[in-house]
Amino acid sequence: MANLATRTIGDLATEVPGATRLFEKLGIDYCCGGSSSLEAACSIAGLSLEEVSLSLEQAKETEKQPNASKDWRQGRLSELISHIMTTHHVFTREELARLNPLFDKVCSVHGKNHPELFTICKSFGVLSQELTLHMHKEEQVLFPYILRMEQEMLAHRAVPSPPFGTVQNPVRMMMKEHEKAGDLLVQIRKGSSNFTVPADGCSSFRSLYQSLAALEEDLHQHIHLENNLLFPRAVEMEGSAQNFR
Repeated sequence: MANLATRTIGDLATEVPGATRLFEKLGIDYCCGGSSSLEAACSIAGLSLEEVSLSLEQAKETEKQPNASKDWRQGRLSELISHIMTTHHVFTREELARLNPLFDKVCSVHGKNHPELFTICKSFGVLSQELTLHMHKEEQVLFPYILRMEQEMLAHRAVPSPPFGTVQNPVRMMMKEHEKAGDLLVQIRKGSSNFTVPADGCSSFRSLYQSLAALEEDLHQHIHLENNLLFPRAVEMEGSAQNFR
């Protein structure tokens, strides 16, 4: 892992699965900010490049252990898409549905003393609507085309041209929507003072903030898998598919 300083956060997160947990802990954006170099990311976060590099080396060693995360750089895109849908899309939908009434409950009890809850709730409402539509577009438009493209290429058949011209068009749109979701997550984290439960917070208040933190972490991993793995591989596959037309 030479020249870590100039490597992009996205590449490191892709090559070293344990790096995503490290970046999450350090507050380094590895999904929407994946194009930044490690040196730039450390500078923005006020972190020591040397210490972060050492931690990455340690994460690299952890990757070699039997229980290491799956390397999604390998294998079929159909497997990665299935993982994204059954793991991250399912989790996101379940949490969005569960958190909406929980927000109502906490706001009704603690809103008077903690008006920031209403601001956080508003950001969450926008995030919920955006993610619901976003996942629907992926499942109904983008993912089916990627699956069809891979299926035809494996069979050495011509890949039909998509109605949206090139896979790069929906990919570009999905990545912009990821950025918007990332901005909303930042607003929620800041509004909640990094999910810090106030002294007078009840168990429901605590559950709300813990759940929001868990949703944020899962969405970071979710977006990372799409931005840094699925989308680039799909674009590359489409380029190779030109030979079959």
